[in-house]
Amino acid sequence: MEVLVQDRQNRQRVRPEEVRRMAERILRDLGCHGRELSILLVDDEEITGLNRRYLARDHPTNVLAFAMAEGEDKDLHPYLLGDVVISTETAEREAQEKGSSLQEEMALLLVHGILHLLGYEHEGTSEEAATMYNKEREVLVRLGLSGSHPEGL
Repeated sequence: MEVLVQDRQNRQRVRPEEVRRMAERILRDLGCHGRELSILLVDDEEITGLNRRYLARDHPTNVLAFAMAEGEDKDLHPYLLGDVVISTETAEREAQEKGSSLQEEMALLLVHGILHLLGYEHEGTSEEAATMYNKEREVLVRLGLSGSHPEGL
């Protein structure tokens, strides 16, 4: 398993090594042995640009996930999961709103992003959303990272 973390923001004190270890724990829990993942930590300005470019949404978001292989190409490189982009600025703001720590919020966003890379969705049907949010909670509770986010993202 290889997890690469690039910290391109300077607003929050986040330790890339801790993010990498957390992502490795999540991947192991989900049975993603031998998979590769890239994590990019950015500020609101950068994630807004990505959100605008790829999803036509002109506002910051907490996490974006870009799968390396989807549709017909999904079996070409099954070991490459893709990229998870997290706005640490939005993560900090949301953590404060919920009364949780930045670490708990980062764990939630990592699980959420990785589940997207594995094909989970929440913007389709209510059943899909429930499946994804239940899986998020299960992983967070099993890893002792958090369990206090009942409504999902």
